[in-house]
Amino acid sequence: MQKLGDILQTFNPVEDKYISREFQKYGIYLAETLDDYKHKSLYIRLAKTVPRAILEKTLTFVKDANATSKPRLFMWKMKELRKTV
Repeated sequence: MQKLGDILQTFNPVEDKYISREFQKYGIYLAETLDDYKHKSLYIRLAKTVPRAILEKTLTFVKDANATSKPRLFMWKMKELRKTV
């Protein structure tokens, strides 16, 4: 989890003018990392409702894997981790 000061230092009011919450910023980060900007609202909702630890573990897993479909692998792994919690 990022500190508020770190987020404010990287905040660009011209580029991020519609992002007002931290979970929105993290959701956009997920969408960009997974190359799935089309479904950014899904990732924003996940950032708001799913515990951050699960999202971080899932994102790390997807980054380490050599997958052809990163979003599909992300959703599968997140589902598996949510079952264990």
